[in-house]
Amino acid sequence: MSDKKSYRDILRSSAIMGSANMLEYLVSLLRVKIVAILLGPAGIGLIGLYASVTSLLGTATGLGITSSGVREVAQAYSKDDQEEAARIVRILRRVCWCTGLAGWLVAIALAQTLSELLFESGEHAWAIGLLGSILLLSSISSGQKSILQGQRRIGDIARISVISMLLNTLITVGLYYWLREQGIVPVLVATAAVSLAVSFWFSRRISIAPLKISWQETLTRAKGLAGLGSAFMISALLTAGVDMATRSLITRDYGIEAAGLYQASWALSGLFAGFVISAMGTDFYPRLTAAIQDHATARQLVNEQTEIGMLLALPGLLGTLAFAPLVMSVFYSDSFLPAAELLPWFLLGVFGKVLSFPLGFIQLAMGAGRWFIITEVTTITLQMFMIFWMVPRFGIIGAAYAFALTYFFYTLLMLWTARQLIEFRWESGARKVFFAASLLISSSLASRLLLNEIGAIFFGTVILIAGAAFCIVELTKILGNEHRLSKFLNKMIPKTASRKL
Repeated sequence: MSDKKSYRDILRSSAIMGSANMLEYLVSLLRVKIVAILLGPAGIGLIGLYASVTSLLGTATGLGITSSGVREVAQAYSKDDQEEAARIVRILRRVCWCTGLAGWLVAIALAQTLSELLFESGEHAWAIGLLGSILLLSSISSGQKSILQGQRRIGDIARISVISMLLNTLITVGLYYWLREQGIVPVLVATAAVSLAVSFWFSRRISIAPLKISWQETLTRAKGLAGLGSAFMISALLTAGVDMATRSLITRDYGIEAAGLYQASWALSGLFAGFVISAMGTDFYPRLTAAIQDHATARQLVNEQTEIGMLLALPGLLGTLAFAPLVMSVFYSDSFLPAAELLPWFLLGVFGKVLSFPLGFIQLAMGAGRWFIITEVTTITLQMFMIFWMVPRFGIIGAAYAFALTYFFYTLLMLWTARQLIEFRWESGARKVFFAASLLISSSLASRLLLNEIGAIFFGTVILIAGAAFCIVELTKILGNEHRLSKFLNKMIPKTASRKL
């Protein structure tokens, strides 16, 4: 695989997922704005708490099957083993039904306890029990998407995302306009049902060999999926637990509106880097899985993904830093402006996330479950400690401090782990982009923290322009002048400027 072809494959998958996410963001801009006006910070906080509960229960009962299933499907298709591919697809679909039903039953059983834990009353128990149906709908939908992801059908995954988003926006706005806060539970259930229907429509196109699978074989293979899946589950369970504990701590100490401010800032922080992270999970993971036995190729893929990821995410991060209050006001409303103080620190953590995620996928591609569990438990334990130490001392911004520090530590840990597993090092291209991005983000963060609003916007805009120009020049070098994106980018920046940069 030539360097330029590999870079182009990464950029292509990022472009497909990025285009889908960009359309999703544009529609979400309207949806979130309307919901924020209709429900206010308290309503947004309640949505975040319900989502946190369902995420935690879904993680605990899902056993990480869909995540490990991606790896199994990717391996089967990389070997062109049609029989094995058909077997894993059928087994994965069956198991997702079983784990989804189990999740719903657990939600019903724990509804009263969770309501009292989160809200200090049992009045939300009925809602939590009903929201358990989401676990069944989401489990089946996630299984369908895992099959598509393992086959690297990026276009279908992007279409699912866009169509689901458009339909769910109509449902969300309509129900919230009609029912206001009483529409939260119906909206969450209805949107999960729509997402399942859309994923089913595309996954039914998958052609698999006719094969009968006994339930005995299903149980046997499910145990294998649950092996690596348990590592995913433990990590995701701890992550969901930290998220729910953070929201619960903020709600108890500062009120439901403070939880809404936290939710708004946390959601916006990943908005403009989300497509990069999404592309990593959607395309990079199965690609790395297929090549992981060749350590030299794996090192090359990780370096290339890191370099492209930073170049694509940097302008969005710098733009959000420069216009933090404006972005908060546009996406939500003026009542959410206090959340803008959290945004710079969440953005710092997101940069660490973009930087470290390609490294983290090495463990998953290798099936190194023990390594994955140890590194994830260590990191999440540290994050939990920092949250419970910082939030009482600094307020809700303490959660943002903890997020930034967690990903600083996680990046260092992943670099060390990757070196142990495949003797990984950042190559010159990735190091160059890292140092430039770090300097630009640090400068923008300093202007946001030290200057008044006008000064922060002015210097932030200058830094944004410089950062965008740098990314354009580097992408052009990577792709080659003959690539159509390079030709387009060259028209946007004078050649004299390119030479200076």
